[in-house]
Amino acid sequence: MSVRSASPTARLLAAGFLDTTRAARLLADPALAVLEVSSAAVVAELADTADPDQALLALLRLLSVLPAAELAQLRAAWQTQSAGPLCQLLGASAALGDHLVRHPADVGEVLQARPWPSLLAEVAEAWRAATPSGASPGGMAQATACLRRAYRRALLHIAVGDLTAPDPRAHMPQVGRQMAALVDAALRGALAIARAEVDPAQQIRLAIIALGKTGAQELNYISDVDVMFVVAPAGTETSEDDTVRLGTRLATTIAKIVGGVGPEPELWQLDANLRPEGKNGALVRTLDSYARYYRRWAQSWEFQALLKARHVAGDSELGADFIDLVTPLVWQAAEREGFVDSARAMRQRVETLLPAQAADREIKLGAGGLRDVEFTVQLLQLVHGRAAPVHAPDTLTALRQLAGHGFIGRAPAAELATAYQTLRLLEHRIQLHRLRRTHLLPTRPEDLRRLARGINLATDADVENLWTVTRSRVRALHEEIFYRPLLPATAQLTAADLSLEATAAQARLAAIGYRDPRGALHHLRALTDGVSRRATIQRQLLPVMLGWFADCVSPDQGLLAFRQLSEAAGETSWYLRLLRDSSVAARRLCTVLATSLYVAQALPRLPEAVQWLDTDDLQLRSPAQLAEETTALLARHDQAEDAALAVRAVRRRELTRAALADVLQGVDPERARTIIAPCLEAAVRGAFAIALREIAAPRARHLVVGMGRFGGGESSYASDADVMHVFEPLAGVAEEEAAQEAITLATRVRELLGFVGPEPGVVVDAALRPEGKNGPLARSLASYRDYYTNWAAAWERQALLRARPVAGEAELAAEFVEMIDPVRYPAGGLPEQERRAIKRLKARMETERLPRGVQPARHVKLGPGGLTDVEWTVQLLQLDYAHQVPSLRRQDTLGALAAAQAAGIVEAAVADELARAWRAASRVRAARVLATGRVSGTKLDVVPPPGRELTELAVLLGHSPPNAQAAVEDYLRRARHARRLVEEHFLARPAPA
Repeated sequence: MSVRSASPTARLLAAGFLDTTRAARLLADPALAVLEVSSAAVVAELADTADPDQALLALLRLLSVLPAAELAQLRAAWQTQSAGPLCQLLGASAALGDHLVRHPADVGEVLQARPWPSLLAEVAEAWRAATPSGASPGGMAQATACLRRAYRRALLHIAVGDLTAPDPRAHMPQVGRQMAALVDAALRGALAIARAEVDPAQQIRLAIIALGKTGAQELNYISDVDVMFVVAPAGTETSEDDTVRLGTRLATTIAKIVGGVGPEPELWQLDANLRPEGKNGALVRTLDSYARYYRRWAQSWEFQALLKARHVAGDSELGADFIDLVTPLVWQAAEREGFVDSARAMRQRVETLLPAQAADREIKLGAGGLRDVEFTVQLLQLVHGRAAPVHAPDTLTALRQLAGHGFIGRAPAAELATAYQTLRLLEHRIQLHRLRRTHLLPTRPEDLRRLARGINLATDADVENLWTVTRSRVRALHEEIFYRPLLPATAQLTAADLSLEATAAQARLAAIGYRDPRGALHHLRALTDGVSRRATIQRQLLPVMLGWFADCVSPDQGLLAFRQLSEAAGETSWYLRLLRDSSVAARRLCTVLATSLYVAQALPRLPEAVQWLDTDDLQLRSPAQLAEETTALLARHDQAEDAALAVRAVRRRELTRAALADVLQGVDPERARTIIAPCLEAAVRGAFAIALREIAAPRARHLVVGMGRFGGGESSYASDADVMHVFEPLAGVAEEEAAQEAITLATRVRELLGFVGPEPGVVVDAALRPEGKNGPLARSLASYRDYYTNWAAAWERQALLRARPVAGEAELAAEFVEMIDPVRYPAGGLPEQERRAIKRLKARMETERLPRGVQPARHVKLGPGGLTDVEWTVQLLQLDYAHQVPSLRRQDTLGALAAAQAAGIVEAAVADELARAWRAASRVRAARVLATGRVSGTKLDVVPPPGRELTELAVLLGHSPPNAQAAVEDYLRRARHARRLVEEHFLARPAPA
């Protein structure tokens, strides 16, 4: 249907009218004729308003009371199409429409507004309207009425500017500033009126201090005005008691002027409950009284309230003195014990006090509401404002300052600012309708519709969606920032600690345990000098991180590694943002860098690993994921060396992941199975695949068999890859030709994993093959069968217990396992002759292979009760029983031990003690690598003597530095118990019957 042919009702509906019947009747009212415009023109103008029905009714009411002059002015506005602001006002605010009906002369303020300064001056000087009787009750009442009318005229100016702004959300801050300026003027005017009534002789000085939104100049249309009153005698003849008494009368009178009953509606309630001792405290105080209170008795929240303190009326010198008194106290408040926890508890308490039925509609106090933004900003200001200029009282400016100094990310700051303006806009428009103090999002569809139309949204559903999305995002950002662990830690520091000034910083570094304070200070300068975003955020992080480093065993190492890591990360945006914003990452980073030299060396080469610190599982990858990643890497790299480096880089990454887990969660041998062994296996598989693709036409099937700890899935940080190479010629291929190909393949695997390059290599060791280093590097399946059937020594049978195919052709792997099973799980158990040979070999190892000068008990591999003791005991059980107990046929030590217990071969207590000893030795071995950063050398298997190395080891094993010796005693006790059981179950144990 075209617009021209639409029915009157349809045109009214299209214009936004809900009650079309009433609208049609009102449009036919003769009173509209005085405007000398068509009803269609009226409908068109009202169609742009928030509530056309309300606007039309208000317009007719206004026309019925307008004096001739104002009627002519309104007619001219309609003639010139400049009546839009008045229509917008009538459609958005029923309360201001009522005001115009009561005071029709004020229509001129809407149609042709006076300059803003003159409106403010009229409010502040309303006392001049008092009758000549000065202090008479009638004079005060008349002045109060004049003040309130002048206030409403200025309010009309603010509302019109707001309602006609092209972007009402962007205009919101100006509304807050104008409202605060209007309240300031009203308080000055009220003070003048009250002075004439109460203290015409001006015996006292009084200053009004605004707090909250008034102090911050971000005030609502209708809100309680938070204030405090400061008094002082005007001369020596007035006592303090008289000053306080007279000041109290002045303050009480001011409150009545702005908020008492009268012929003109009240403006707002004057709220002095933020004063010392709240409602129970004196209404007014002298400066000395405030000083005594704030220095001795004030609670933390009171300083948060003073953050927005501003002198607004009365004696300017007294007001300035008050601001000078409280400002230093505000910026020292964060150093109070429990300050951050107190602020957080207060925010939570506010939420719990909300009525359940209103909580989801509460714009101000509810979850995701204005308080979430304000408390977040204020807490950041109070914690960081001691050392940085982030002191702006208003929320939006403070957000810009905090972002500019790196205390909050630019994107979150922008999000919070937009959300804050959105929430305040909703609050403003809801209050403007009735000029009532409310912070609840309405539920009635007509109210939501008015709100939507007033802020350029289409429907009430759009308002609901805007509210839901905004509060959800605010809540998420609030929880992310407000509960940062950096905040309480930063609050505990002094202003000198925060400043990082050279002399103070060096003194602090020496005091908290840095061995080289001058060197540490050099690293600090390198990290914080300059104006880059990185330096800015690091100036925020380091005062706290220095203390966290010092909580660890090697703070100098930690700081140096952090510098290297930060330089490696460069200006990467996520890195420092994560440390600042994460609830755990920064503290964890300090711990790993200052506890483990291995990690301190690894992380600068892998800055992205810092992201793992933000999750408890460190983003663990499964063996299947590693295999998939390795396959993808090989596909992307044609050059063999490049592909090998990529595979080795994956291993380095996973070793770093394991090290982070060990340092943060406790050294755990289980990580050998879940992280370290799988990544070593992936590297061997990758190198094998690279070497195999270099063979244009393979002449044999090939297999790599893992041996030793590698085969058992128990590889550690310092483990080699013990392997054997198996081949099987293809049909028609001579064994010699296939053998040469297999040897070439084996050699190439070793080269790819071992060549010198940017990625750490892997030593591939084939010494456990038949005949050891004197035997061929690769053998055919038949050759292995022949050797193990006719020539295998007892130790070689024992070595096969760990044999496990790790790379190559699956069918060949199955054939190899089928071939060696009878060898390693001999029918009838281990022959007595071989049993004696194994025991002799074990005894010779204990005497010949221990390094000189090392106490046997402190050697975790070869010493009594060490790894070898437990492993050989378990392997002897396998050699004896695995032929009849299938569950024993496995390559890992603890798994086989558990199977022996389950089968009743060993008692539970024995199995438990042996397992504990094995884990203890494995933990020491891993911790030695983590502490020293070394992956080779005989000392890695030795518990160090008392000193720095023992302390570093002990900390990784869960002991405090003063109790480092307890780590030694724990291990030695486990080893002694295990040795006793080894002697019983291995050295003295006969063959099974």
